[in-house]
Amino acid sequence: MLSLARNMLVYQSIRTTPARAKAVRPLVEKLISLAKANTLAAKRDAFQVLGDHKLVSVLFKDIGPLYSKRTSGFTRMIGLGKRRGDNAEIVIFELTEKKIKEHKKHRKGKPAKPHEAAGQSEPSAPESAKAEEKKTEAAHAAVKEKPPIEKKPPKQFLGGLKNIFKKERRDAGS
Repeated sequence: MLSLARNMLVYQSIRTTPARAKAVRPLVEKLISLAKANTLAAKRDAFQVLGDHKLVSVLFKDIGPLYSKRTSGFTRMIGLGKRRGDNAEIVIFELTEKKIKEHKKHRKGKPAKPHEAAGQSEPSAPESAKAEEKKTEAAHAAVKEKPPIEKKPPKQFLGGLKNIFKKERRDAGS
């Protein structure tokens, strides 16, 4: 039940059986009502249940404020039908209010294109072709040939254990 509650708070929607969803619902709703209170005691109670500081901060910073106007009804179950393998009933167990996640992430090191920042249209074709040629020449110049890879000698069988047995045989034979 605890892992279902954690996943519910992380992903905000999970697929499970109705029995499991009904068993986890009181725990999730209790955690969300603690997040609405947003007190130190509530955070400690939530940490005692969840056992993860990051998850508690997500609960109190992101999920709790979404439900500030609601008194109950934080979760819902939507029936999906039967599971193919064992014919068990499956439901989507989700939060009624979801925080929208941004799917497109911008790279930190990649700056915006200069013509977009200045509010200009795209540069003319000859200028862009020259710029591309310069970039490719610079890239080829930056690439250095790799030094030849030296092959390491093979490791000894069991750390040279084989040689110890050979010595014992020589000593025993004399």
